[in-house]
Amino acid sequence: MAFEIDDLSNYKHIHLIGIGGISMSAIAETLHNWKHVVTGSDLNQSEITDKLNSHGIQTTIGHNTEICKKADLIIYSAAIKEDDPEMVVAKENSIPLMSRGDFVGYLTKLYQESICISGTHGKTTTTSMIAICFINAQKDPSIEVGAILDKIDGNYQVGNSEYFIVESCEYQANFLKLFPKTEIILNIDNDHLDFYKTFDNVVKAFQDFTLLLDENGLLVTNADDKNCLALKNITKSKFISYGIENEKATFLAKNITFDKNGFAKFDVYQSNQFFHQFELSVAGKHNVLNALACIAVCDFYGIDKETMAESLKSFTGASRRLEYKGSFDEISVFDDYGHHPTEILATANAIKNKQYHESWVIFQPHTYSRTATHLDAFAEALSQFDHIVLVDIYAAREKNTIGISSKDLLEKIQETGKEVVYIPNFDEVVSFIKSNAKPHDLVLTLGAGTVTEIGPMLVK
Repeated sequence: MAFEIDDLSNYKHIHLIGIGGISMSAIAETLHNWKHVVTGSDLNQSEITDKLNSHGIQTTIGHNTEICKKADLIIYSAAIKEDDPEMVVAKENSIPLMSRGDFVGYLTKLYQESICISGTHGKTTTTSMIAICFINAQKDPSIEVGAILDKIDGNYQVGNSEYFIVESCEYQANFLKLFPKTEIILNIDNDHLDFYKTFDNVVKAFQDFTLLLDENGLLVTNADDKNCLALKNITKSKFISYGIENEKATFLAKNITFDKNGFAKFDVYQSNQFFHQFELSVAGKHNVLNALACIAVCDFYGIDKETMAESLKSFTGASRRLEYKGSFDEISVFDDYGHHPTEILATANAIKNKQYHESWVIFQPHTYSRTATHLDAFAEALSQFDHIVLVDIYAAREKNTIGISSKDLLEKIQETGKEVVYIPNFDEVVSFIKSNAKPHDLVLTLGAGTVTEIGPMLVK
């Protein structure tokens, strides 16, 4: 079904299957801004689909094969299967089909400076940081980010410059379809093994991504990650590194301290010379690394230190990244998207820098394959919290062919000696937390699925 666009203006009506996804909705809004007729469908109603409809993008909940027949081009998300009714109709009517990954790749071709932020963890936050710096530096970038960002009141911006700042996902090797001028590789970890099968294949995919750059490109990588640092040996492009532990990094953070909110203040050195002091308004040491990646890129593109510092201080986080949701009975409620053990551990460590009495985590595992692959690591990471509540696994794109459940994770956590309960019903979770959490405790809902609904329920 491979299809290449010759000239986008030839496609007046573009239909998106799975339009409610964070990346798909950004594509829809961008095309709408470019004066295309945009329609779409999604199986679930959400704030995103409501917003699309309010902007004049006709969005059907369920299938709409009649609208499909009228489209000049159909873009579909990774979750859409071959037997989807709209896909079937598109093939029957010879309507060009293009995957989301291929279309984002096409978009990166349209800009002289496509800045692609990749890595297993931290993509959304780092993309957001870079986007804010470029906006405040009056560079008027186009932006696609995997979360809602207050600065742009959404997950996209259509600019009028040569800059395109785009979050670049490694799942199903989608980032290999891009045409980057600059790459940021934050870290390389063993995720998406349902697709890659082995960690060596994950590393190979990031190596292939690096090889997309030519000698005029720029590669920015994490010097504290040995697999990232090794990419220096295979790239023809300009190379900049950053880190906290590796003192040979081009940009190095020193003298890191944290305030009562867990927000870092640190000095940055460039090639062993003092560069500037920075303060963050997002918690955790992992966000110091994300900020260093942002600083390295922004310095390369000529953004001044003061603009960087002010922009990073003003950034309070993207949606679902240790996001404060409110409080009840003097108990603070946060929500986070973390769904891999490394992300959970980073979030747990970030919380430890905050001031609170005891921590409560409500965790929803994401996909059966990831839960099975990382069962021991999940148990170890979650044991960093004082109290643990598990809900059912969020299936996402999968069927449970493995026969695993949250009860398997519960047993692993019990082996660590930590208190853990399994409560599948969200209303019962809310009742349990309200009955057991104490004033000045901290509650975190954690996972990439519907667990995010619990925070507002608690606050209300």
